Amino acid sequence: MNSTRRSILTLAGLSPFGSLAGNRLLSEAAASERAILSDFTAEPAYIRPDVNWRGFTDRVMGGVSNAEFGPAEIDGQRCMRMTGAVTRDSGGGFVQMALYFDGPSDASAYQGIELLVRGNDEDYNVHVRTSDCGWHNESYRATFHATSAWQTVRLPWLAFAPNGLSTPLDTARLQRVGLLGWMRDFEADLALGQITLYG
Repeated sequence: MNSTRRSILTLAGLSPFGSLAGNRLLSEAAASERAILSDFTAEPAYIRPDVNWRGFTDRVMGGVSNAEFGPAEIDGQRCMRMTGAVTRDSGGGFVQMALYFDGPSDASAYQGIELLVRGNDEDYNVHVRTSDCGWHNESYRATFHATSAWQTVRLPWLAFAPNGLSTPLDTARLQRVGLLGWMRDFEADLALGQITLYG
């Protein structure tokens, strides 16, 4: 990948993704430093065997936001793209593409989440859910800014603030990682090239 097109930032019902799973696996040595959860830049796209992707909007709770999710190519880079109109009308306010683990996943050996993303100069959220999260509003949340150029964003675990619960983030029991256009009226356009746990 052309390094001039990337920068690194470190910060303190729809289901179209399943058919993209590849068969490329990480070596044990590579996994000790980074664990690739999904790599949409690869050909074929790689999705780790124990995860799956779902895209949805606030319509699951009565909102009226709209979104489209699917594979794309932007600036020569393959990716998964989420676009749509986020609105607070009817009590809503989000669009989301989320990675679900088949069961609780132990990420305690890693320092946080790394994203290869491209956006439209807007802020987006990452919401992490663990086995401690029950009610749909309970999660650990961080915000990042997605520029109009491809960039690598690092979110250390300490950047994730609990919402709706007082239990500290237990990274040994991850269940879901969601990327969201969140709680304001705006046009969302977020492309994800890769999501990784970094050491």
